[in-house]
Amino acid sequence: MVIILVHHADAVTGIVDATRPLSELGRQQAASVSSRIVTRGVKPAAVWHSGKLRARETAEIYWHAVNPAATFAAQRGLQPDDDPENLADVLGVETDDLMVVSHYPLLPGLLKELTGADTAFPQHGAVALERVDGKWIERWREATT
Repeated sequence: MVIILVHHADAVTGIVDATRPLSELGRQQAASVSSRIVTRGVKPAAVWHSGKLRARETAEIYWHAVNPAATFAAQRGLQPDDDPENLADVLGVETDDLMVVSHYPLLPGLLKELTGADTAFPQHGAVALERVDGKWIERWREATT
């Protein structure tokens, strides 16, 4: 099983728009990173997002790029301050490849929870993990350019 963790792309500030949609830069970032992910053969069965506008818009761009036939849904436990341990438990029982689009500080915490490694999470980028013999192993990462 493979999980692709994605940090939402750049969003406008809350001063510009309280709902914080993606900026034009953010749309470009999501299109660029998702197109590079496609070349890796990624085709998740589901794309989950936090429900926040910036995460949903990022997820929509990735979803259309990697697998428009995948299930697309807001999922509990993906808010910035949610507990990464709880999400790790949820992911531990999943069997299908999955993409999760969320926020800081949840994503860096989840990466550490799953792999045990204290490595930086690429801002507005993605990290792919594979579960092998019950352990999560980082396979690759894509960052914005």
